Amino acid sequence: MTPTRVVAFGGGHGLSASLRALRHCVPGLDLDITAVVTVGDDGGSSGRLRAERGGLPPGDLRQALVALAGDHPATRRSAALFQHRFAAAGGGGGADAGGADAGGAADPLAGHAVGNLLLHGLIELLGDPVVALDHAGAMLGAVGRVLPMSRQPVGIEARVRGADPDRPDEVRTVRGQHQVAVTSGTVESLRLTPAAPAACAEAVTAVGAADWLIFGPGSWYTSVLPHLLVPGLADAIVSSPARRLVTLNLVAEKETLGLSLPDHLDTLRRYLPELKVDMVLADSKAVGDPVAVERAAESLGARLVLAPVAVTDGTPRHDPAALGAALVPVLGADR
Repeated sequence: MTPTRVVAFGGGHGLSASLRALRHCVPGLDLDITAVVTVGDDGGSSGRLRAERGGLPPGDLRQALVALAGDHPATRRSAALFQHRFAAAGGGGGADAGGADAGGAADPLAGHAVGNLLLHGLIELLGDPVVALDHAGAMLGAVGRVLPMSRQPVGIEARVRGADPDRPDEVRTVRGQHQVAVTSGTVESLRLTPAAPAACAEAVTAVGAADWLIFGPGSWYTSVLPHLLVPGLADAIVSSPARRLVTLNLVAEKETLGLSLPDHLDTLRRYLPELKVDMVLADSKAVGDPVAVERAAESLGARLVLAPVAVTDGTPRHDPAALGAALVPVLGADR
């Protein structure tokens, strides 16, 4: 029997949660999983590598690989190594900005994740990020494939109203994924630089062959929407015969303060008007009154599915097992 081919879009913790949830589906469903990852990160360890050596920022790619890592004890240890972050020599310094050793010299390893350095080295060695990611996936026994949305890094820029609290009505350009993610203003528009990066050919092929395309959860402006701004990828998403699922966030993040759940869905249509969606999955408690969300889903052609998909300790995190349980009947439904 042919496996169900699923392509999940995103970056960072949101995509990681989605991939872990898909892995929980595997006992009940035969899935072929591909992660397509944003390449706009410019903060922390990834930002330092990007600024100092160029190339793709590896952090979100690393997170996706680790989420798909195999369950053999050796591959779990390798996954833990990928996630290990160097502390500053002598125990000082911040997590991402680099620390200082006992003599006061800058510690170039402080804050770097081992997997970021390894991925960067593999890309340099093999000359192609896709080949490097496939090799890293084999090292981790990954149960799916990780691809960048583009082979070239991108910049993320937003027009933000009230970025300066002293000038709440002023609209200014905020540059860089990190700055957009932490802005205290209201994002009014989003763009990439360059404006039309070339889509990763392997990602386009995966989208065209998929049975399901999954968007979210995750940082809406900096992890989810950037995929819709890559022309080749956007065209593939629109023309794909796959069904489409949107998983909504549990709470607003800094970059989406003031953006309701219906607004999240409206932004998808704003940036890709031709996008049609089949299912919208939301947490039954986080959604509040479902009527407005249901109407927004219907405007995209989708049916709203409510399920308890959050962890039970009250923190705004998706529970991979619960999210996986909610995905099984959706992804397993007959066409």
